[in-house]
Amino acid sequence: QVQLVESGGGLVQPGGSLRLSCAAPGFTLDYYAIGWFRQAPGKGREGVSVIGYSDASTWYTNSVRGRFTISRDNSKNTVYLQMDNLKPEDTAVYSCAANTLRSRATEPIQHEFNYWGQGTQVTVAS
Repeated sequence: QVQLVESGGGLVQPGGSLRLSCAAPGFTLDYYAIGWFRQAPGKGREGVSVIGYSDASTWYTNSVRGRFTISRDNSKNTVYLQMDNLKPEDTAVYSCAANTLRSRATEPIQHEFNYWGQGTQVTVAS
């Protein structure tokens, strides 16, 4: 059973920053596109950002473009989501997932992501 592990969530004031990490103990993230998703209370899960493997291609949903940066360190088998200028509407549980069908970043199709983490809570409030 492949389980991704997220960390780095927490409580932050509006305008603040957080960096989320996604690790995969015992499973290599090489060759796969990795995505970050979020689910706010009472809402469906939405794709936030995706990063490819071979070409480091990236995709962002419009509401975070220019504020969030996705990156990966293949030597550490870890993917990061740097979140700056956070807003209250960014409050959600953030999860990472691996798409073993694709190696490039595209607008995410959730059912293509077959390995998921449990999620980490991000709360933006004053």
